[in-house]
Amino acid sequence: MNERHSSPNSRSFLFPSEMVLRRVMGMMMGCLGMSCLRLTDQPTRPAPPSECDSTSVSDDIDPKSSSSSSLSSSARIKLSDGRYLAYKERGVPKNQSNYRIILVHGFASHKDMNFMVPQKLMDELGIYLVQFDRAGYGESDPFPKRSLKSEASDIQELADQLQLGSKFYLIGVSVGSYPTWSCVKDIPHRLAGVALVVPIINYRWPTLPHDLIQDDYRKNLSRCAVWIARHTPGLLHWWLTQKMFPSSSVLDRNPKFFSNKDLEVLKNTPGYQLLSKSKLKEEPIFHSLRKDFIVAFGKWDFDPLTLDDPFVKSQCGLHLWQGYEDKVVPFELQRYVSTRLPWIKYHEVPDGGHLIVYDSDVCEAILRSLLLGDDPPLYKPKFY
Repeated sequence: MNERHSSPNSRSFLFPSEMVLRRVMGMMMGCLGMSCLRLTDQPTRPAPPSECDSTSVSDDIDPKSSSSSSLSSSARIKLSDGRYLAYKERGVPKNQSNYRIILVHGFASHKDMNFMVPQKLMDELGIYLVQFDRAGYGESDPFPKRSLKSEASDIQELADQLQLGSKFYLIGVSVGSYPTWSCVKDIPHRLAGVALVVPIINYRWPTLPHDLIQDDYRKNLSRCAVWIARHTPGLLHWWLTQKMFPSSSVLDRNPKFFSNKDLEVLKNTPGYQLLSKSKLKEEPIFHSLRKDFIVAFGKWDFDPLTLDDPFVKSQCGLHLWQGYEDKVVPFELQRYVSTRLPWIKYHEVPDGGHLIVYDSDVCEAILRSLLLGDDPPLYKPKFY
């Protein structure tokens, strides 16, 4: 008799190789990717007209482009390589703004991520905020050659075509931090200030000290997940969409991946859920996610921990925001980054998890620190 089916509890039994794959996929789709929740399996609804003064070039849309369907309601720009990038605008009209910000979403997210900044604050400070779909997400065209440099280039072209000026502010959330780091490296002269919110740590950064990460289980899991994503995409696609054994569904409200505060967010956010199997069955979506993960956690062409301060003459600089109870990225690693790069302004949310962008008080503090240089005592780390 087949050992797998020899007991009544066989549904919960997995061979060692399957257990490893399950943990790796859990890391990939959950522990390293929950920068924000994603609305899935919902009917597409036309977006409300923007209240902002848009300079969209969407009149140049190619009707044959899959991302420029007549059913689409998003504004777009056409990039120099012919791809289309979808975006939305929030805040005050651009021509009345004091601050212009681009928000970079994370893994398995999109331009409609709910960055909980109060409208009252945006009106008070005169904030114009652009949220966009990164390549292959939402209504933006995929880019199989995605790289650190291509992500930075997309952001720069978005800023140029929307006429945001010679400098703009940048906020990168979770996996959205790798395009943000790339901008800090490649286009620092365009950045008025940067906020990294619960940014990922790539265990391949050469100068991460061995003694700090040697016992961190995320290190080997992330490397294994990158190998699987790169070399066995068919197996990965099957595992995430099959129905024989539990896979990504085990992540839903799993306390292994979420803090108590995160679980409250998941509980009290109606209509939102994690990526569904029906979406992952769509190969363009799957391959965009896979490539995004590989670039984020593969080998980079630079080490952020060796960068010089690009904001020497700026009062705003680079801010790093971390939840003390974040189970995705340990706060110890973020503290090391802030001590290795003392020009970073480090903020720590005492009871915050990985979903701190769903806390309006934290989002307000992020913007006030980035734009005004505020340093709220509540978010000073305990070791200071």
